[in-house]
Amino acid sequence: MNETVQAVGVAQIQSIPMVINTLKVLTTGLFAFLLAFALTPLWTYILYKYKIGIKIKSADVNGEKLTFVSKLHASKAGTPTMGGVIVWVTVLLLALLSEYVFPLVASWTDTNFLARLDFLRRSQTWLPLFVLVTAGVLGLFDDWMSVRGKGSNKGGGMRFALRFWWLISIASIGAWWFYSKLGWDAIHIPALGDFTIGWWYIPLFIFIILFSAISSNETDGLDGLNGGVLLLAFGSFSLIAFFQNSMDLAAFCAAIAGALLAFLWFNIYPARFFMGDTGAMALGTTLGVVAMLTDSVATLFLIVFIYVLESGSAAIQLLSKRFFRRKIFLAAPLHHHFEAKGWPEPKIVMRAWIFTAITALLGAIIGVIGMGDNISLK
Repeated sequence: MNETVQAVGVAQIQSIPMVINTLKVLTTGLFAFLLAFALTPLWTYILYKYKIGIKIKSADVNGEKLTFVSKLHASKAGTPTMGGVIVWVTVLLLALLSEYVFPLVASWTDTNFLARLDFLRRSQTWLPLFVLVTAGVLGLFDDWMSVRGKGSNKGGGMRFALRFWWLISIASIGAWWFYSKLGWDAIHIPALGDFTIGWWYIPLFIFIILFSAISSNETDGLDGLNGGVLLLAFGSFSLIAFFQNSMDLAAFCAAIAGALLAFLWFNIYPARFFMGDTGAMALGTTLGVVAMLTDSVATLFLIVFIYVLESGSAAIQLLSKRFFRRKIFLAAPLHHHFEAKGWPEPKIVMRAWIFTAITALLGAIIGVIGMGDNISLK
């Protein structure tokens, strides 16, 4: 009898670290939601007071007139943009609070759990946090120029080529860090194992970042569409990181997901404000970095398979118009095609969320089951 009690006691003690880690991830997500929800009214007041509203695009990246999209979204002109600031500022503030303030509060109140909420760690979260904030600031400048009609692009903002090159710059820094500093030169394919690719890891890293950033930006075309996709994606990668014992990275992803949940409260149709490049580009770029950190390149394409469809439709439309002078879709990216077919905007968004929930769940399951002896970023 005593031996049984002792065995149960030992099992309970051994499960305590897992419980604490679970609470850390969930609590971080909850704090991010509450902080973002508290910051939103202030940011919304600033956006409306200074009339930081969008201008509906009248031309695509090639300068061709967008008659359908501009007409359909004419009523959205003037709606504030730069809402993505709420997400990355919340994550940055929470990271700083967890690093410097929570330990002090814990020492004053004898609440040790608060001291455990720190998720700033060089091997796990320094790079994605740096990318999130850097891309967020650059996107903020782009949004500001678009609103004020300034910049090299027609109608305001940076030209696509300029945004493309600063994305490559950020991706190159990350690729160099992974390959030279961390010594990563292999990728993991679920259920198949690790494959060493040597210096090819660098262009692969850059491609993943460009894919996730540009696809995120292209998907950000309807109220709440990209916010919901990113929420599900970061939630999935939080789960994957958790099972890799990368608790700080899991908490970081949970923080982004929590902030996105608060953002969606105000972004659901009809949106009170839009994400803007400061959100779409920054979060897309960070998603790519997280995928590389968790060694989940293959899983990424399944989790955000809707990005494949959105970017694929835009690429097919562009190539078809250039070489065959005809359209494949009524409008591109894909969500605009469904708008042209007469689908109401909320229906497109909700079905996209359901579709992504399924692919994200499959991706998370495959990512966890197929990781095998994958790297742990302890």
